[in-house]
This record gives sequence, C-alpha cells and structure tokens, in this order.
Amino acid sequence: MTPKKPKGTRKGYTTGACSAAAARAAAIGLLTGKVPEQIESLLPNGQRVSFAVHQSSLTAGHAQAVIIKDAGDDPDCTHKAHMTVDVRLLADSVNQVLFKGGDGVGTITMRGLGLEVGGPAINPVPRKNIEANIREVAGELLQAQSLEVTISVPGGRDMAKKTLNDRLGIIDGISILGTTGIVYPYSTAAFRASVVQGVEVAANQGQQTVVLTTGGRTEKFTIRELPELDPACFVQMGDFLGPALDSAQQVGIKQIIIGGMVGKVSKIAQGEVITHARRNPVNTQLLADLAAAVGADAEVCAEIASGETARFAGERMEELGLGPAFYKALCQRVVATLEARYPGVFSYRILMCDFEGGKLVDYV
Repeated sequence: MTPKKPKGTRKGYTTGACSAAAARAAAIGLLTGKVPEQIESLLPNGQRVSFAVHQSSLTAGHAQAVIIKDAGDDPDCTHKAHMTVDVRLLADSVNQVLFKGGDGVGTITMRGLGLEVGGPAINPVPRKNIEANIREVAGELLQAQSLEVTISVPGGRDMAKKTLNDRLGIIDGISILGTTGIVYPYSTAAFRASVVQGVEVAANQGQQTVVLTTGGRTEKFTIRELPELDPACFVQMGDFLGPALDSAQQVGIKQIIIGGMVGKVSKIAQGEVITHARRNPVNTQLLADLAAAVGADAEVCAEIASGETARFAGERMEELGLGPAFYKALCQRVVATLEARYPGVFSYRILMCDFEGGKLVDYV
C-alpha cells in the first residue's frame, strides 16, 4: 500500500493548470470525435500531470471539457471549482488560439496587470500554457483553421468576492492564475503575489502613495481616515510588509502609509518584514523600553516585559494616561527601523487603530 500523505502536505493544482488540461481534452475531442475521460497535461513548470475529465460534450466544430479543481491541502475559494473550457473551430483564420472569458471569469477594468483592459482575467503564464497544450495536440488542425478557447467557472462571481480582484479592477469573476501550475500546501505565494500586484497597480494608475494595511479592519479604518486617496492606493498586505515595500521601491512609490493595530506595528518596530504570528514573538522588552522612555515606572515596565502581547502593553500604558505618548514612540521606532532598511527611499505615515477600529495615533 502507498502510505497516506500526512495532512497538510498534499499538493494541488491552479486554476490555470486545470483550465489547460480541460482545453487539451476539448481539443482532442475536436480532433478525434471523443473527449477523453483522463488527460495528461503539460504544466507551466514542465511537469506532466494526469487529470480526470469530470464532464464533456461534443457537437460539430465545438467541444467542452470540465475539470474540477483540487487545491490539495491548501483549499481556497476556488477549491472544487468546475473549470469549464469550450474550444470552437474558427474557419475564417489560421494558426491562432484566441481567448475569451465566459461566465465566472473576471474582466480587466484597470491598467497595470499586464492584460488588456476589457479582456478576460486569464494571466499570461496560464495563457501560454493553455496554448502550448492545444498546439501540442492540435498543431496540424491549426495549420488550416484557428481555435477559440472560452474559459468559464460556474459560481466564479461569488468566489471572486472572497479575493482581492475587485481592488485590482477585476470584476465579475475570478482570475485564471498559476505560474507553475502547482498549489503548494499552506503556501502564501498567492497572497504574496496579490500584494505585489496591488502595489504595481497603484503605480500604474499614477499613484505616488500606497496604504499598506494588515487586514480588513485596518483597511476600513484607513479608508475612513484617508478619504482623499484613490481606492487603488489601498493594499491589504497582511503579513507581507517586506514584499510590499520591495515592490514599492521597484515601481517608484514615494510615500508609504501603514495602517495597523499594536501587535503588527510592534512586529514592524522590531524589524520583522514578515509579521506572521508563528514566525517570531513580539519583543515585549522593546515595548518595555519604549514605555520607560515615555515615563512609565520600573514596575510597569517589568510587567510589560514579562507580558505576552503588545495589546497588554498598550492597555497598561493607556491606564496610566501614557497611551498617546507610547503609541507615538512605537511609530517613531517603526519609521527608524524602516529607514535603516530603505534609507532615503520613502516618506512614512503610521495610522494605528484599536480593536474596534478607533484611532489611536496618526504619526507623520
């Protein structure tokens, strides 16, 4: 018996890889008169993987194949999506593979994504991979005709509500994604990529400022505090401050506004550019030192140093009436830390809110 893989280690496949496999199966159907029940498909990384064709249909000059996406042990909103590809013969041209977005595939409305405004949200690597699979099995057919490839995702509009697509100017559906074709278990690659993409979109819209927030609550807070800024300026970075700042430097963004709560801001102050809770704990001794610098007595500083959370430090300082001074000192430390890492690159503004979204400090 093959040993069962431990939970959390099973790889899955991207929307792009599943679409490519469905397109390959449909193209074979056009050529042979039968859509296969199993298809071996070429991934962008060069591997070949077998996919089960869940459903298919075939009429004159048209074939459809459906592959159910398996995200492995990293299920996201597209897990179990029915990736549906229709391939149709075009007799009025030769040797072209033309792409269309069907229901559930997003439409591009903003520049900066490397895709045509008004066109379907099928990213460049999946496009290339889908076309490579089609040409591999239907190259001879393409010498006389062209093929139109339409990708649809039933339920894709609802799936997209759980993504950052709307912020990136992708409406009415999901994106067809994947640079390798493989989804790695519990990987953060997709979210990290969306953060970088969000910064690039802001720059391509001509913005000089990005507002990097740590989550939905801090994003709502900063949007309320900064109504003058274009929506493209706001990027949910989650834990990925480093990739966001590296991207901002590359595209020439000048001002960085960070919106966060005391825990994540404390992580940044201590030099963390990936602020996930599982990486390194909050440096409570640093917080105790900042508390001492703004007037807290030794007993309180010892409590903070032996505490577990930045939230405790903030609440303790607020009880003493030293909250504003403490938060300001924390923000000053954030700016000093980031200046050391990116000397002379950005100007900074730090907006901090409490757990109810109320403003604690606006440090410029």
